[in-house]
Amino acid sequence: QVRLVESGGGLVQAGGSLRLSCAASVTLLGINSMAWYRQAPGKQRELVAGITSGGGTNYADSVKGRFTISRDNAKNTVSLQMNSLKPEDTAVYYCNARVVIRFNLDNDYWGQGTQVTVSS
Repeated sequence: QVRLVESGGGLVQAGGSLRLSCAASVTLLGINSMAWYRQAPGKQRELVAGITSGGGTNYADSVKGRFTISRDNAKNTVSLQMNSLKPEDTAVYYCNARVVIRFNLDNDYWGQGTQVTVSS
C-alpha cells in the first residue's frame, strides 16, 4: 500500500508561483512513476506532469515551460514547481503513484488533493 500526502496549495495572483509537494509512504524506488493531475470544477481530471523511475518527464502542453516536476528519492517526495500561473490553472491538484505489480497488472494510488486558486 502506498500513501500519498500533498501540500503547498493556496491562493496566488496570476503570474505568481507556487510549489506543490507530495510525500510518499514508501521509497520512490518502488514506484514506477509519479505524476500530478488536476481537476477543475466541471471538468475531467487531467495529467499535468509525470516522472518515471528512470528520470523521464512529461508535461501537458498547457503547462510546458511553466511547470517543473522533480523528485527527491532520499526524502521520498515529488514536487511540482509552478511558475507564471494563470487563472485557468485553478484546480484541485492530486498526486499519483503507479506501481507495476507484473505484466498487465498495476496499481494506482492517489493523494487527497490540494487546492490551487489563481486570481486574475
